[in-house]
Amino acid sequence: MNKRPLPVNTIGPKVYLTPGSISVAVDRLVDKGLVSRVESPLDRRVRVVSLTSKGKELIAPVFRKHAAEIGKVFADASPKEVRTLETILKKIGKRAESLGSGIKPRS
Repeated sequence: MNKRPLPVNTIGPKVYLTPGSISVAVDRLVDKGLVSRVESPLDRRVRVVSLTSKGKELIAPVFRKHAAEIGKVFADASPKEVRTLETILKKIGKRAESLGSGIKPRS
């Protein structure tokens, strides 16, 4: 689980939402007490979103269940095969992300 806070403007593109839609979604999560949104200490123009304790309590079982299911999916693969697949998928992911941003990925 990603534990570092994210700038609000980086969330939308990752989940294919417009800036307006992500603002509404984050507002709802803030209202429910699941996330906090604060000014970045590095750049006051940036708002940073983090899970609250309540948000972590809600999401932790979901991630545990997901991890268990993924474990079942890859049960027949050796650890070496899983690492190889992970390396390949990371490379493909960086390339796909760079195509959207126009930035060439590092090797």
